[in-house]
Amino acid sequence: MDTISAIRDRILHLCDERDITVNKLATISALPPSSIKNILYGKSKDPKILTIKKICDGLEISLADFFGSYEFENLEPEIR
Repeated sequence: MDTISAIRDRILHLCDERDITVNKLATISALPPSSIKNILYGKSKDPKILTIKKICDGLEISLADFFGSYEFENLEPEIR
């Protein structure tokens, strides 16, 4: 799995776990919905760590909790 797919999957999993929509996630994260949708739909090829941190803040989890999941265990190398 590539990193962008892992980030997308993790966001979707967290939303599903909490039964919230992407728009709700945007609201609680103080982000425009387009920022999250760009990550989810692959338009954002390199999401900023600050955006991910805001998502984590909205979900009341740490960056370690976000990245410490199975989605990030076997990532493909980014340098080819």
